[in-house]
Amino acid sequence: MKIGVIKELLGAEIICGEENLQREVYSACGSDMMSDVLAYVKDQAVLLTGLVNSQVVRTAEMMDMICIVFVRSKRPSEEMIELARECGMVMMASDKRMYEACGILYSNGLSENGRKQNG
Repeated sequence: MKIGVIKELLGAEIICGEENLQREVYSACGSDMMSDVLAYVKDQAVLLTGLVNSQVVRTAEMMDMICIVFVRSKRPSEEMIELARECGMVMMASDKRMYEACGILYSNGLSENGRKQNG
């Protein structure tokens, strides 16, 4: 799924990285606990979170993620935005809650492990 499609599905606002909206992603995860992201996430390209601190960007970078979506209308700081730019990440904000945002992406074919869904 292209990052631009994620933007449309979630009604998200692009904060930075608009030049990368045509990049393909194959999986996603949703978590506000970066320790869980580090412990359990493998090959996830998109992180959905309501946590707003620089550790989110650093964790996403360590896990080779290319897109962060802030849910619940959360807004990153300028420091976070600059760090994401330096890492070449797309950063977006959506007013959707985590459960709804994850459900929308999953029902439109984006899974947690990159495999195509049946159906």
